[in-house]
Amino acid sequence: MDKIPLSHARKVLARAKLRSNPPHSRANEQGSERLGRSGPGRDLRADITASLVVFLIAVPLSVGIAVASGVPVELGLVTGVVGGLLTGLLPGSSLQVSGPAAGLTVLVYEAVREFGLTALGVLVLTAGLLQIAMGLLRLGRWFRAISVAVVQGMLAGIGLVLMAGQIYAMADMRPPASGPEKLTGIPDLIIDTLISTDALTAAAVGTATIAVLVLWPRWRRGAQFVPAPLAAVVLATGVVAGLSLPVNRIEVNGLLDAVQPPGSADFARLGEMSVLGTVLAFALIASAETLFSAAAVDRLHEGPRTDYNKELIAQGAGNTVCGVLGALPMTAVIVRSAANVNAGAKTKASRVLHGVWLLFFVSLVPWALEVIPVAALAGVLMHAGWKLLPFRDVVRLWHEHRGEAVVLVVTTGAIVTTNLFEGVVIGLLMAVAKAAWETSHVHVETRTAEDGTVRVRVLGNANFLRLPRILDELEATLPRSGGGVELDLSGLRHMDHACRSALTAWAERNAESRGPVATGHGPGSPPHAGSGPWSGQPAP
Repeated sequence: MDKIPLSHARKVLARAKLRSNPPHSRANEQGSERLGRSGPGRDLRADITASLVVFLIAVPLSVGIAVASGVPVELGLVTGVVGGLLTGLLPGSSLQVSGPAAGLTVLVYEAVREFGLTALGVLVLTAGLLQIAMGLLRLGRWFRAISVAVVQGMLAGIGLVLMAGQIYAMADMRPPASGPEKLTGIPDLIIDTLISTDALTAAAVGTATIAVLVLWPRWRRGAQFVPAPLAAVVLATGVVAGLSLPVNRIEVNGLLDAVQPPGSADFARLGEMSVLGTVLAFALIASAETLFSAAAVDRLHEGPRTDYNKELIAQGAGNTVCGVLGALPMTAVIVRSAANVNAGAKTKASRVLHGVWLLFFVSLVPWALEVIPVAALAGVLMHAGWKLLPFRDVVRLWHEHRGEAVVLVVTTGAIVTTNLFEGVVIGLLMAVAKAAWETSHVHVETRTAEDGTVRVRVLGNANFLRLPRILDELEATLPRSGGGVELDLSGLRHMDHACRSALTAWAERNAESRGPVATGHGPGSPPHAGSGPWSGQPAP
């Protein structure tokens, strides 16, 4: 017997071992090893680290949103605490973080200006109860049916109005009330800023804050340890304090003084239509923003997916408690949620712990807020508003689907010129009208037979939006010699009452002047065979 070389035998054994242990099995073993290494202790350490990152982002954003909303700064932090300690514990989404959001800043500012600060609690509480009811009725999935163009237009409009208001705060000046006044007053603001040393100093602080926000993430090593919003605010605060610059700073009155539960007189205002409209806007916009944020966060991790109905209930419970405390409304915040995922959070413990850190901060060191310049927070919100503007999406939609781009732009313009609620309603109505127009595709085919009879066949979906076109094309098909016409509607998938009535009248009118008009029935209940111009036999 020939001897087999030892090296060759080793190769044969290696190939046999490879066949007995296929690649996917090795991958499963490696995955099992990784799962084994990620025990409860390791997950808790990751959650603690992520919660600290989210906390450092939440402090300047919560304070800035409160200032922009025209309410005490403590109320923004209270909403963040409730979003962590209550909403963070409830089921729905595992890694999504809730708190006050820039998306509701404009609406809250208008509500406080119109109804007063004491009525804010009633608005938020009622909106929260409405969200709970929508979740219990399992309406969460219907928010996915809202046109993305309307949502993007809503965020763009909010971003523009937010920026238009914060540009005044960057100069330590009070902004006008309405969106158009804010935009038209910018030239005067620039002139007033240039001739005032104090305003120019505040504007420089705000501009420098924006510069830090833009440049800080490029320093990857620093951005890993200190979030950009925190770095920008700390640097601006340090420069202002070190140079004793004459700029406005945040006013802090204490947590207990800021919390004002609503009274019976505030609940009595729920009978006003304007109040109910604001409540509906709070509930719908907060829910839509939350669920769209959930869809985005789910794409960032491979953990459990969001249960939309449970998430609605969780958000509603949080807003109900915020309303009882007279605080700001909450939504899921994509900035905090993305930071939570990117920081390595594993469970919902990270978002609960971020609420704990916020509570300790508000309770133990509220004086730390009084050194923050208002212009720095305005710069943070200017940057946040800019990020809400979907420049790339508008360009992409214009090339791929111009109708959606038009809906986005119109929704944005309507929010800027009117208000948030009316602008969103206008955008939704336009999206519905666009969808109805696009789905009402109708085609008219005409063929003339040897005997001079014109055979007309209508295909597609016929509704009142396309009726003028259908009638024009039918009139154009009528033979000048007075010959017969055969109208076949059997190719229609849908025909509404307006089209059926108009086509019936057209057939009867031409039957009187030209003789019988043979008409094949369309969808729905067909006409009786042989009843005048409507023949039950479709055209060949």
